[in-house]
Amino acid sequence: MADIVYVNDAQNLSLYDAASSHSNVIKVLPTDTALTVLDKKPKNGFINVQLTDGTEGYIKARYTKIEPPEIDPKDSSSKAMSVLQSNNVTLRAELSALKETLTPGTTLEKSLAIERDKLTRELNELKKTMSSSAQLRNERDELQERVVNVERDLQQYKLENQALKDTASQDWFLYGGLISLFGVLLGFILPKLGWRRKSSWDSY
Repeated sequence: MADIVYVNDAQNLSLYDAASSHSNVIKVLPTDTALTVLDKKPKNGFINVQLTDGTEGYIKARYTKIEPPEIDPKDSSSKAMSVLQSNNVTLRAELSALKETLTPGTTLEKSLAIERDKLTRELNELKKTMSSSAQLRNERDELQERVVNVERDLQQYKLENQALKDTASQDWFLYGGLISLFGVLLGFILPKLGWRRKSSWDSY
């Protein structure tokens, strides 16, 4: 089996008719385009490749990769739906042209109608799948937003709780200071009261 490589570049890449950047550009290849390697030995940094449609040319070897691109299910569904839509339009056009020349009720017309109906059903199924995916994404985003709000409220509660603890500590410190001051005052006043009482008894 021939080696398969893929376009690995952030932008589209040129396919040349010779192993040189100064040669003619055959076409521009989008990222992740599959290419069959015809000659594994690079020439001036270029390798000889072939597209799936049979077009041959040269591409810079450093802009290729051997790992196939990762397929996103959403992108795959979108591409498949686009292909089905295109096929459906093509089949409708072919049916319209054939109906002008074919006798109604022939086997070919029936088979084409069956194929058209099959593609229509597949297209409807894909639309339902994409609708479900969109709903799941919306639910996921809503859940994430709720989690963020809960975390923010929890952090606010923690700050308020800490503030209450700090206030309580300050209150107890103040109460302790007042009690100490009251004790000092009592210690200063009580001896004087006792001295006055003793003086009054002595006068009698």
